[in-house]
Amino acid sequence: MSAITILGPVGSSLIELPFFSSRVSAGFPSPAQDHMEQTLSLDELLDIDAPHTYLVRADGDSMIGAGILHGDVLVVSRALTGRHGDVVIAAINGETFVKRLSIRGEEVVLCSENPKYSPRYILEGDDLVIWGVVTDSIRRHRSHG
Repeated sequence: MSAITILGPVGSSLIELPFFSSRVSAGFPSPAQDHMEQTLSLDELLDIDAPHTYLVRADGDSMIGAGILHGDVLVVSRALTGRHGDVVIAAINGETFVKRLSIRGEEVVLCSENPKYSPRYILEGDDLVIWGVVTDSIRRHRSHG
């Protein structure tokens, strides 16, 4: 199962970083274009709508098919209403998860993106709360050490 660790709300940073319009080849190198085209704010890139945005850390492997790996930081918007197909942060009877929301008529299911895990059908009497919609994920490629 993929649970979450809440890291906290996101505030506006107003910091702009250089953005180079040339793409970086993941295969064979191509001629570089060494000029900066513009600056880009991570707030704009990640569509941060403070204070309606918060961060959580994914724990587990149930969402690998959606590209969410153990340890990824998820950007979550409380301003969005979860719709069919959205990846959401949900609490079922007080236990929190990151799952894909499936709504078909009256049937509500929280689905993993890993065949090792069964879908979780929301049954009568279950207390389901959608805490927000996952809009982006951030993955660290260098260890902290």
